Amino acid sequence: MNEIESFVEFAKEWLKANGPTALLAIISLLIGLWLINRITKLARKMMHHKHTDPSLIAFLSSMISIGLKVLLLISVAGMVGIQTTSFVAVLGAAGLAVGLALQGTLGNFAGGVLVLLFKPFKVGHLIEAQGHTGWVKDIQIFVTILNTPDNKTIIIPNGAISNGNITNYSTLGKIRVDLVMGISYESDIRKAKAVLLEVMNKHEKVMKDPAPFVGVLGLGDSSVNLAVRPYCTPEDYWTVYFDIYEEGKIALDENNITIPFPQVDVHMRG
Repeated sequence: MNEIESFVEFAKEWLKANGPTALLAIISLLIGLWLINRITKLARKMMHHKHTDPSLIAFLSSMISIGLKVLLLISVAGMVGIQTTSFVAVLGAAGLAVGLALQGTLGNFAGGVLVLLFKPFKVGHLIEAQGHTGWVKDIQIFVTILNTPDNKTIIIPNGAISNGNITNYSTLGKIRVDLVMGISYESDIRKAKAVLLEVMNKHEKVMKDPAPFVGVLGLGDSSVNLAVRPYCTPEDYWTVYFDIYEEGKIALDENNITIPFPQVDVHMRG
């Protein structure tokens, strides 16, 4: 019973001495929490207005809320007389230790933020990065996931992507397919060019603008090499690639234009 009475007396004395300060701290805490909630909602609204990636919105909103609440608690603790110097030092040391331990992860996080903010590519784009080519399936905070044309999944850290070269084949909505077809030296070049242009113009997935092109690329050992250049959407690249090779070969055969193959003439003496 004496212990309870002593505690009650201590509480009374503490309230007399610190009551106004404690009340001010509680009011500050409540107002601070309300303001943090409003600031977080405002930040989220601004990011939505700028069409920021939803995953980045959720992550940054959480970081803003947690950071402001930590600062608020430290301020309130200082108001009621708690020494916060050592507490801040511990937080700083812990932050430094975590930062060193997660150096690579934090680099990937920073790269993910840069990718989501500046948008060098979007989900569905065909890109080449870090020696891999594929369609972007997902952009996460730490990694970007690609689907390759041969149906493989490639996971690339965002730190490497943001610090490396990125080739985006989908930005302009069109891509050139580079093909090479050889004809014999005896064949009519003008006729061969006309036949291949007709094949490309008839293909439904080949664009009319830019117009397809055929030109002499070089003179080989046994063939005149023609550069065949149709344009299409990135999604139709492989369809056009294989179709033009196949249909071009058939059309050249039908017009008696020979596609040569390497031959060796052997002369025997005696």
